[in-house]
Order: sequence, then structure tokens, then C-alpha cells
Amino acid sequence: MTVKQILGVVSAVAIGASLAACSSSSDSGSTSGSSGGAAASDADWGNCKVTSKPGTIKLTPVTAGTITVETTLPAQGWWNGTTADSIKDGYEYCMAAELGNMAGLKSVTVKNVSFAQLVAGRTNTFDLALAEISITPERAQKVDFSKPYFDSNIGVLTKKGAGVTADNITSKKCAAYAGTTSVPFIQNKLKCQTNRVYPNSQTLYQGVLSGQVDAAFLDTAIVLAEAKQTGGKLEVAGQYKTGEKYGAIYPKGSANAQELDKGIETLISDGTLKQLSTDYLGPAFGGDPESVPVWEVK
Repeated sequence: MTVKQILGVVSAVAIGASLAACSSSSDSGSTSGSSGGAAASDADWGNCKVTSKPGTIKLTPVTAGTITVETTLPAQGWWNGTTADSIKDGYEYCMAAELGNMAGLKSVTVKNVSFAQLVAGRTNTFDLALAEISITPERAQKVDFSKPYFDSNIGVLTKKGAGVTADNITSKKCAAYAGTTSVPFIQNKLKCQTNRVYPNSQTLYQGVLSGQVDAAFLDTAIVLAEAKQTGGKLEVAGQYKTGEKYGAIYPKGSANAQELDKGIETLISDGTLKQLSTDYLGPAFGGDPESVPVWEVK
């Protein structure tokens, strides 16, 4: 199954129902997890319907009995909840639960960290990081990436009816948040007349709502979810195809990398990630990513 097919499933869910990065600078952890499928009866995987087969990969976790995953919150659809101890499901949470179950572990431990620290390789007490992280050569010098598991474009988040278009965007006040690939995109490729970099996703979104900036740039799927959360105050006016793909981050030189890659490949080939996108991303996005107009850099 290709990542493009995953997005196709999200589209189908959004139509039938009518679907960067996302940061808190403090570390916090929570072990949670429940139910389902072939998972061991004493395991706790939150609300995830875990169906993977235990014992199919071998890991040496940083903490015995649990798979420790770093992420950057909030990220609705991917991690449903706003704090580490409130997460019980979501695409990436349940993806981690499936991998943990494959390794014969019993739970997921969530750690909320700064996105900038994460992609800079400044943390290492985790098994993998899942935070809608685009794979780039620059980041790959500091951290080890998994095989890609999701495609991503850069979406343009604006106030509803603001009149921001592909033709006038460079004359607007553009913004992204620190550590994301959207920063060099607006600065070096799009070259907006005014650029602003915020420390995290919350301040980025507030910048648009308050009128400090005209447009926020972040992954299309993420800003669609944010637009839905605002009850129609914000909208995704367009998107730019960048060819970016999400990958998990492993601590540099991790001995678990090969086995985790094996697990991710299995989750792609057996349709598990396809099902997770149906269950979590479609409802969360509040719109079809494929229906967002594709803009060209002028």
C-alpha cells in the first residue's frame, strides 16, 4: 500500500461523512494504552483496536515493558488529546501501540517534547518519535529516520474569507513555526514580503486569528484539523506540493531501527495504517486534503 493510497482513504471518509511539528516545550510522560485484536490480554493500548501479532519484531526498549514514544502536542487525529496523560488513541498513537504489541510489550509511554529539540536530535531517552515529521537531508544528519509512512504537502491556513490567493500570497504576512520545513519554504522558496517565525503551533494559529499574520504554513492535514477546531474561523485556502514524506525518528545509531522499520513495513503492507487513517484522520481533518486547491509558487 502506498502512502498516496492512505490519503485516498482519508478522502473517501471525508466525502462520505460530509478531514508543523504542534508543540509544547516541556517534557511530560504518561503510560496508557487496552484492547482488541491479537494483543496480549494483559496489555493496555488505550482505545486502539490492536491487531498485530506479538513476537514478530524484537526490541530492546529504553524502559522495560513499554514502548516509549516522543511526540509534539497538540496534533488531533494523530494524537487525540492535549497532554501526554490524556492520549488514548489517534493514528500515530495506535501505530506505536501496534509496534509495541509486535515487540511483546504491554503499553505506550508518551513523552511530549519540543519539536525543535526533537528534529535536532537533542533527546535520546525514547524508542521512536512520531510527530508528523518530514524527512529531510538536513535532519537526517542529526537523527535517524524510519522508512516513510505518510505523504505531506504544505497547507496555507488563513482567516475564512480573507481573500488570500496564490497570486497575492507573497504580498501577505506569512508565518511558520520554529523547526518545521515550512520556515525555509516561506523564507527561501515562496519569499513572502513579510515572514514571521513562531515558537510553536499554538502561537502560530493565534497569530492568524488575531490578525498578526495573514497566513500560517504547516502540513495540509494538520491545518485542516486546526481549521475544523476553530469552528469555521479559519480555513485552508490552498496547498503547495512539496514531495515531503513523514518518517519516525530513532535515536542516532539505535539498535532497534531495523526491527522497527520491519514493523512499519508490515503495518503498511497489511493495511493497518490504511485502517488507522480511516478511523482517525478522516474524522479529524474535517475536509478532504485532495480537494484543497494546489498553488504554484509564482
